[in-house]
Amino acid sequence: MSRQEIISNNPAAVIVLAAGAGTRMKSRTPKILHTIGGISMVGHAIAAAQGLNPDTLAVVVRHERDLVAAHIAALDEGARIVDQDEVPGTGRAVQQALEALDAQASSQPGEQPGAQTAVEGTVVVTYGDVPLLTTTLLAELVDTHNKDANAVTVLTAVLDDATGYGRILRDGTDGTVLGIREHKDATESEREIREINSGIYAFNAAVLREALKSVTTDNNQGEMYLTDVLSLARNSGGRVAAVSTTDRWQVEGANDRVQLAALGTEHNHRIVASWMRAGVSVIDPATTWIDSTVQLAEDVTILPGTQLHGKTTVARDAVVGPDSTLTDVQIGEGAEVTRTHGSGAIIGEGAHVGPFTYLRPGTVLGADGKIGAFYETKNVTIGRGSKLSHLGYAGDTEIGEDTNIGCGNITANFDGVNKHRTVIGSGVRTGSNTVFVAPVTVGDGAFTGAGAIVRKDVPAGALTLTVAPQRNLEGWTAANRPGSISAQAAENARASDDSAN
Repeated sequence: MSRQEIISNNPAAVIVLAAGAGTRMKSRTPKILHTIGGISMVGHAIAAAQGLNPDTLAVVVRHERDLVAAHIAALDEGARIVDQDEVPGTGRAVQQALEALDAQASSQPGEQPGAQTAVEGTVVVTYGDVPLLTTTLLAELVDTHNKDANAVTVLTAVLDDATGYGRILRDGTDGTVLGIREHKDATESEREIREINSGIYAFNAAVLREALKSVTTDNNQGEMYLTDVLSLARNSGGRVAAVSTTDRWQVEGANDRVQLAALGTEHNHRIVASWMRAGVSVIDPATTWIDSTVQLAEDVTILPGTQLHGKTTVARDAVVGPDSTLTDVQIGEGAEVTRTHGSGAIIGEGAHVGPFTYLRPGTVLGADGKIGAFYETKNVTIGRGSKLSHLGYAGDTEIGEDTNIGCGNITANFDGVNKHRTVIGSGVRTGSNTVFVAPVTVGDGAFTGAGAIVRKDVPAGALTLTVAPQRNLEGWTAANRPGSISAQAAENARASDDSAN
């Protein structure tokens, strides 16, 4: 059996073109690093390519080379980074990638020293700024290419309005692709064609390699056009065909922030719809945003105005929202999170958070616990059944089980130089406006009185008070705020008391 015969149906290589500057983004961030659904555009492109299980994945870079290359390495450490040189054009980018892959193939273990081994089989070319392209559609492209033994197979889309796009010219007899006509060069009848070129291809590696030798920069733009390979392949007797999709979003790129937002909206629409089909209740899909990396269980309910980002996970029967933004938050079964902004937090099963709560990283709320209205927490562990109900702050704190922290309590954890820790035991009850001056420990079952300032450790079962005698200065308002509303109210009260007596 020949080497060609044992090549699998998976592509020999996928080449992702990611060298462009993306100047229309008007951003210091390279275009392909802008995100949709919590993942960079090139991240989406690489994920779609990885799904094909290619022998090799290559990404061609140029603009902000080091930044882009580091990002790609973080996404796929095995991806081959290829630098595009000064010669512009997609044809040159693919040529350099193929040369790099050929060189890599020649250096594989088992090859004879000095042997010239080249990549064989199918080479897929796609782009780093086409984030909604799926592995499923790419696989259809590859399967059709291999099954029909095509020299080139181009992915096309059918648009209602194809203005500005290159049109696909087909043979009226067998439907093979005759060529691509750019809009500006098309005749009136050709402009009626709605099938357009996506720029995404499957190539026979040998055909691609040979055709690229004849592609020049002899054109108005001075670029090596990859589209020239189609006519060269056909002229050499190769079959050029197309796979067409009616889902235009899969071939849409983002060149500016308007297009990026449109793609982001469509991507989110698809993500939200997929979760609803999986058993999640999303009350208002239009105001709900869910990143690609979020995980939701069946019977979760998402209320309007909710945004779930990063590695957020939500367990069965939990309710999130309305008006909540959560990043990298774990929510347990049956928990409720209302009007909350949080990141890096863990919320236990059956727990309640909100409304108007700020969960900072390191917050761990135990099962059946509560963090209530206008509370901020940071680096705090709260035991099962404990409650921080309203108007307070807990930072660098450990709280035991079944403890009730009163209204207006805070942990004063910062001395101006260092952060210190507060430890509050189980079964503790604290009065309103208690201040814990860290480092301090409160034992199990202890109580604090209203307004207590706790500077020293409190033994288990003790009551701690901050006691100062109350002083009433008679006539202070009239003497210090004469003519004020308060002074008049006090005078009226005295007059009423005198008449009653």
